[in-house]
Amino acid sequence: MKRLAPWLLLALLLAGQAFAAAPLPPDSVYQFNVTLTDQDGHAQPLAARRGQVQLVSMIYTSCAMVCPMIVDTMKLTRKAVAEPGRDKLALLAVSFDPARDSVAALRHYAATRKLDMRYWTLARTELKDARPLAALFGLQYRQLPDGDFNHSSELILLDADGRIAARTTVIGRIDPAFVQAIDKTLATH
Repeated sequence: MKRLAPWLLLALLLAGQAFAAAPLPPDSVYQFNVTLTDQDGHAQPLAARRGQVQLVSMIYTSCAMVCPMIVDTMKLTRKAVAEPGRDKLALLAVSFDPARDSVAALRHYAATRKLDMRYWTLARTELKDARPLAALFGLQYRQLPDGDFNHSSELILLDADGRIAARTTVIGRIDPAFVQAIDKTLATH
C-alpha cells in the first residue's frame, strides 16, 4: 500500500492538470481575452474565473436606480439558492463605466452596499473592452448626454466553463425559474 501512495498521488496530480488544461468550449465567454480589475486592484483575465458557477451582470456605480436593484436582486437570488450550493455561487458585477468606476469607486460601492466580499467581485475593464464584453453577455447600454446610462437589466448565469446557462430580466424580486436553473447548474458542478 505504501508503494501505491506516491503513484496514486502522481496520478491524481496529472488528472488535475489534464482537467485544468482542458480546452474551453467554443461557446464559453472565457474565449474573450479581457482583463478585469477588481475592487482591490487585482487584475486577472476573465478566464481566471473558470471553475466557478457565477451570477453576472453589468452595472455602473453612480447609477441611482436600476443598478442598485440589480445588485439587490443578485443578493436575493443568492439567498434563494439551495444549500450547500449557495456557498459555491460567485457574484460578479462588471462596470460598463470604467471612466468613472475606478478601483476606489468599486471598493466604496462594495462597502456602501454592504456586499459580502467572500462571494462578490466588483470589476472594471478598459474602456475599449467594456462594450465588447457587454455584447458577449448580450447586454446593451448607451451613455446619455447627462452622463448616466440607459442599459439592459439582466442577470446571467455562467456555468463553470463560462457558458451562459440561463438568464433573467426579472429585477427587484426573485425569479423562481432562474433560481431553479442555478440550483441545477450548481448540482452538476
